[in-house]
Amino acid sequence: MLRFGIISTAKIAQDHVIPAIQDAQNCVVSAIASRDLAKARAVADRFSVPHAFGSYEEMLASDVIDAVYIPLPTSQHVEWTIKAADAGKHVLCEKPIALKAEEIDTLIAARDRNRVIVSEAFMVTYAPVWAKVKELLASGAIGTLKHVQGAFSYFNRDPGNMRNIPELGGGALPDIGVYPTIVTRFATGAEPRRVQAAVERDKEFGTDIYSSVRADFGDFELSFYLATQLAARQIMVFHGTEGYIEVKSPFNANRWGAEEIELTNQAHSQSQIFRFQDSRQYKLEAEAFARAAKGEGDVVTLESSRKNQLFIDAIYRAAEKDGWERV
Repeated sequence: MLRFGIISTAKIAQDHVIPAIQDAQNCVVSAIASRDLAKARAVADRFSVPHAFGSYEEMLASDVIDAVYIPLPTSQHVEWTIKAADAGKHVLCEKPIALKAEEIDTLIAARDRNRVIVSEAFMVTYAPVWAKVKELLASGAIGTLKHVQGAFSYFNRDPGNMRNIPELGGGALPDIGVYPTIVTRFATGAEPRRVQAAVERDKEFGTDIYSSVRADFGDFELSFYLATQLAARQIMVFHGTEGYIEVKSPFNANRWGAEEIELTNQAHSQSQIFRFQDSRQYKLEAEAFARAAKGEGDVVTLESSRKNQLFIDAIYRAAEKDGWERV
């Protein structure tokens, strides 16, 4: 059993990741750390976790954990990933793991010098939904892929929310722009060559709140929009010469809606629906990470994370010019 320590008492950890690790077959939550010991103990008691620490450093120095999960504000991801790796712990860090591609180079160096697993927590890449999309594309189920279309939006104007605070790494692109990019790369195995983009920022917060993106992958295009101040929506569509694949709940599987793929033929006269009941993508992520820590199986690599961040960096640059920007 891989023993996890959780750095902070963040909502995503309590609502999704801690329960997922506890349900996993090959790992367990052994410790909770917070800068407030009372908070750490309260969460530890809630989930029957045996150890609570009043500082992150104290937990990293302990021998009661083998790995850490980091759901801290984005601006702290690089710092604590490096500290955890240097303490000899495997690291599963929430997305985005960094805010610039060059920062991921420092994480690769920390991973290599400490011989640990460091992975960005892209839970979607472990979901059966996306494994099926990848399989359908590879099998030629829609012929030649020509266009991918996506959208991801929600409405959040809370000034205290980290997503609306630039100093904490807020913004739509870091928070949700990484999803259309990672799933397209994952499902197709292709990388973007150049991008065009328009980005709108909130006049009060200073964070990016809307982006419209067009990306050239060579053989096909990806176009998507995302927003943090629009009505909630999620969709991904892969359109080919012989049909198309529509992913109904592409990112927040099950919580958003049906975990379902619809494959429609060229004439729009026949459809196949593939359903995945409660696939527990966070649980699958934890189990895959635990296997990787023991030298078995794969997880999202830092090299892949770097390519995804290069994509996001290029979108920001493209928004400052008229025309294409190289990734």
